[in-house]
Amino acid sequence: MNSTSDEIKDDYNFISEALIDIYDQIMRIEESEIRKSRFKDIAAKELHLIHTIGLHDRKTTSEVSRVLKLSKGTLTANLNNLEKKGYIIRMINQQDRRIINLGLTSKGRLLYRAHYAFHRQLVESCLKGFDGSDIRKMRQALVNVEKFIDEVSSK
Repeated sequence: MNSTSDEIKDDYNFISEALIDIYDQIMRIEESEIRKSRFKDIAAKELHLIHTIGLHDRKTTSEVSRVLKLSKGTLTANLNNLEKKGYIIRMINQQDRRIINLGLTSKGRLLYRAHYAFHRQLVESCLKGFDGSDIRKMRQALVNVEKFIDEVSSK
């Protein structure tokens, strides 16, 4: 093997290990920060559900389940827990009263803003020293990762 293919193999290994490590570390940090905060009753996966509802305010359960790639049954159980804890609210759609939309309570919005700020800091730190071209390349790489995840999860 020539040095170029060795370098590419090293880059692939580095990226693979980094993606796994980054996911694990972010989850650890989030769980640790939650335990230190006033939101001790939330698990990291519930935090991400709150984040998704915050991003997709007033979406239906079906729409949120598609975004998260969760079954409606799994999502409903999590929503029930978050509603009991006072983080989310289910609202009857004014145009079609058969439809229920999801939203955040004031407690849920406060947690969403704190979580969003953490991720904003993460992204800003990640992009330090990048120019517009670098950022577009990173964005495309992440789009490719999302496409891969969609393909694998739809099998």
